[in-house]
Amino acid sequence: MQAIAYNADLLIKNCSIVTPDFTILNDQTIAIKNNRIVAIGATASLATSYRSQEILNGQGKLVLPGLIDAHTHTCQQLLRGRITDEYPMIWTRIMVPFESNLQERDVYISSQLSCLEMIKSGTTAFIDAGGRHMHQVANSVVESGLRGVLTCSTMDSGLDIPPTMKSTIEENIRNNRALFNNYHGAGDERVNIWYSLRSIITCTPELIQEVFAAAKECSTGVQSHMNEYANEISYCLEKFKMRPYEYLASIGVLDQNFLGAHSIMLSENEIDVIKTFNSKIVHCPISNSGKGVPKTPSLLQKGISVGLGTDGAGHSGLSLFDQMKVFKSLIRAFSGVPIFDPVVMPSKSILEMATLGGAKAMMQEQQLGTLEVGKKADMILINIDQPHIAPSHNLINTLIEAVNSSDVTDSIVNGKILMKNREVLTLDEEKIKYESKLAMKDLAIRANI
Repeated sequence: MQAIAYNADLLIKNCSIVTPDFTILNDQTIAIKNNRIVAIGATASLATSYRSQEILNGQGKLVLPGLIDAHTHTCQQLLRGRITDEYPMIWTRIMVPFESNLQERDVYISSQLSCLEMIKSGTTAFIDAGGRHMHQVANSVVESGLRGVLTCSTMDSGLDIPPTMKSTIEENIRNNRALFNNYHGAGDERVNIWYSLRSIITCTPELIQEVFAAAKECSTGVQSHMNEYANEISYCLEKFKMRPYEYLASIGVLDQNFLGAHSIMLSENEIDVIKTFNSKIVHCPISNSGKGVPKTPSLLQKGISVGLGTDGAGHSGLSLFDQMKVFKSLIRAFSGVPIFDPVVMPSKSILEMATLGGAKAMMQEQQLGTLEVGKKADMILINIDQPHIAPSHNLINTLIEAVNSSDVTDSIVNGKILMKNREVLTLDEEKIKYESKLAMKDLAIRANI
């Protein structure tokens, strides 16, 4: 008997798909080989062209690019529910004691739980803002099958920062470079290492210059928390007579490889600065809602790339579907109502931020963010055959308005199935949940929070 010749590693048959221009095509098949999409087309025509031992039945399911969490803190998973409904000074009363007491095992367990939650909520890639023991996060990313951009948290200044969380300039650069040397490209190139500034207010001008210089030497990106709090802007105005983005531009470090997380309180000139240098920004709608509402419609109108992030479990869950719902309502109320513009933030624009916008934030838009032949096979399947989803006059609108994380049935990253019919295949869910409960209790006692 002649052996069957397989020319694909995975086929997703009879599904609906979201195209790069956000239209819906039905009765489609996707062929994947060597971690990339090799064909997308009508099932009737592709069924005879591609064969694979592994097949996913896409009947009643919608395939869309994997969501990308462009700003999160995987080390804060054990902080869930602790900082909500708290009075001010959360940073000094809760966040600093928590982070300064993190041990390697805490970070590993927290990042495992983060990866588990992301897989189950439709996120296939993320950018971590950095913290302590980041090699443990890298290990979790490799094991989980997700795609991640990681960095160390760099701080050498700040009166409210304990000595255990600050390092010299040399130590900061050495630690980040060690992470880069050991993990950049790990997990079949799913892990990328960047450099970071925790914030301008916690980094001396000398450290800022060294971070950007080291990143340039490694041809990688830099991310920082930007324009999130009023005191950060006041600090820059008092010390440099400039706002945060203006200051970075003045010292010659801004470029297209910079990602500014939050970027809520932007002046018109700062928006022009971001546009000039083609820097990327990311909003975290739920976390940001207590601080302000960003000028997203204006940013998009000027062609600035915007991604969406969760800011970690300390501020919300890791569901980008929740972020998209909240974001649409916030922008509609804040930007649309005053000028009577009910379509100030269309659903497809929000979905684009969570997919292609995140890919641009990762500097990987040529590989990720849309379902196209030649791109990496990072995608999720959603069960749309449910009463809260179907029928729909406009499925893109319904994706934003009604779809939840629990509707994600399957997750594929780099052509590998990470979750099938809601069962995560790469991580031990029960073990992670059990160990997380113990770790949270122990850490809370140790940090006295």
